[in-house]
Amino acid sequence: MNYQQTLDFLYSKLPMFTRIGASAFKKDLTNTIALCEAIDNPQTKFKTIHVAGTNGKGSTSHMLASVLQAQGYKTGLYTSPHLKDFRERIRINGKMMSKTEVCSFVQQQKQLIEQIEPSFFEVTVAMAFDHFARHEVDVAVIEVGLGGRLDSTNIITPEISVITNISIDHTNMLGNTLTEIAGEKAGIIKKNIPAVIGETQSESRLVFINKAKEMNASIVFADQQLNAKDINIKNGKLSLSVYQNNNLKYNKLQSDLTGIYQPKNILTVLEALEVLNQKTQLKISIESIFKGLKQVKKRTGLQGRWQTLGKNPLVICDTGHNEAGIAEVVKNISLTPHKNLHMVFGMVKDKDISKVLSILPKKATYYFCKPDLERGLAVNELQQQAISFGLQGNTFNSVAEAKAEALSKAMKEDLVFIGGSTFVVAESI
Repeated sequence: MNYQQTLDFLYSKLPMFTRIGASAFKKDLTNTIALCEAIDNPQTKFKTIHVAGTNGKGSTSHMLASVLQAQGYKTGLYTSPHLKDFRERIRINGKMMSKTEVCSFVQQQKQLIEQIEPSFFEVTVAMAFDHFARHEVDVAVIEVGLGGRLDSTNIITPEISVITNISIDHTNMLGNTLTEIAGEKAGIIKKNIPAVIGETQSESRLVFINKAKEMNASIVFADQQLNAKDINIKNGKLSLSVYQNNNLKYNKLQSDLTGIYQPKNILTVLEALEVLNQKTQLKISIESIFKGLKQVKKRTGLQGRWQTLGKNPLVICDTGHNEAGIAEVVKNISLTPHKNLHMVFGMVKDKDISKVLSILPKKATYYFCKPDLERGLAVNELQQQAISFGLQGNTFNSVAEAKAEALSKAMKEDLVFIGGSTFVVAESI
């Protein structure tokens, strides 16, 4: 099979969460364990850092990888979902896995795949671990796909476990309360492995503390150790200074990730690096921290985080897609100078749409669209619900049509925002 035929095989043969939703989510690790055992457990052959959380885990994973690369470590990075190219999920030092290697892995394991009948995600995880082992990476940053406890990535024994934050998302699989969801995320905390939690939240704090106690794992909350001051965004760079107990620890750190939500992710990354330095054999210098954070996008290829797609008018996209993520997007919009606001917006149907719609700006023109996948929310349904929240706009047959219309209507000093779903962003980049 050539590359396209290989992808068609993976997409059509295997249950895929991005396409069909909850029915693709396997409720145990049996398939992943069987796949990895058949290929000689590649996940045991390199060091790992495990990253979970509702929002911010992608940015945090990319930042950690960028700093590790700046330190000179050969660094694997596994993330999901991809935006444009399947191979974005599996990178070494920012370079995507080659098409030939994707084809080769699937060809060699085709019989095993047909025998085990894993999900698309389970195969992708095994492929990533195999790729990192073959290329003898020093360390790999592994982002959880969904949840934690039952996620396919949870067969690793990492150097540290990192959990960014907990918000309401994927309630049909993870639970309806922050406490229940935190319980699933806490499932990545392993015996005697240090845990770093990004944000102290009243509903999840004790869940993490109790799980760490049960696992005899040290635990630290980043926002209790560090705080960010002098935050500003200028010339495509976020700048901030970081303090510990009122003592300056990092002066004027810069990052090319400019979302106003990034400072809390940066604190999580800094605390994780501190724990790595103290409790593992991985050592990271302050110089590498400054270098790595300054060029995350260049080193790792990260896209879709408050990303500028055009100027005059300013066009920005962001992958925030649940209530907490959209709240951060709305905050960013309010801090971005503009005259009129144009919102190219689409969602998937297994989200709590009403909570998201209730916090969107009412003083905006909406261009409602449906991302091109089965889980996409029908555009007329989205529009009807949006109207009940005072959001006005027309419907379009595709993301591309909605974007084109917004660009044709927007004046130079306006802001065009594209988002609501990772898949809307993927089609707009």
